[in-house]
Amino acid sequence: MGKKGYFKPYEYVYDQYYDCVLCPNNQVLRYSTTNRDGYREYKSDPKICKCCLERAQCTQSRNCQKTVTRHVWANDLDVAEDFRHTPRGKAIYRERAETIERAFADAKEKHGLRYTTLRGKAKVTMQALLTFACMNLKKLAIWKSEGPRFKPKYDFPFLFFLLFVPNSIIRMKNAAWV
Repeated sequence: MGKKGYFKPYEYVYDQYYDCVLCPNNQVLRYSTTNRDGYREYKSDPKICKCCLERAQCTQSRNCQKTVTRHVWANDLDVAEDFRHTPRGKAIYRERAETIERAFADAKEKHGLRYTTLRGKAKVTMQALLTFACMNLKKLAIWKSEGPRFKPKYDFPFLFFLLFVPNSIIRMKNAAWV
């Protein structure tokens, strides 16, 4: 978004080849450090910014240095955002309501995940994992009994369980409440 009266964040252009950011006045902001939150910090040269005519639209810092942050996964997010606007991405996004969101809606409505009586992240995680495990077993029983025509295109809850549970079980074994 950016502050009113200042340059917008999209006006600072990232150059992937040189790993730097270009300000609207075509000055280079060089890579400085990566903070603990996973943001790469790019800082301007205070000597150049001190003489810049557009500094009032850029920064209020006393040392006349502009800092721009960019997350380490920003390139991947840009690729995902570009894919979302393609025809194939739009089609997959439309199917989400029928597949993934339906599974979570069923978990809320039919399996009690709307509210919890448990306290603590570990206990709530255990409840969610057991709920999805039950949903997957129910789905597996339906597939086995009714034949292949009832198999859905995407097996997200089942895959969610297979990918997420082994790591969670390891964490649960190390948890204090077990």
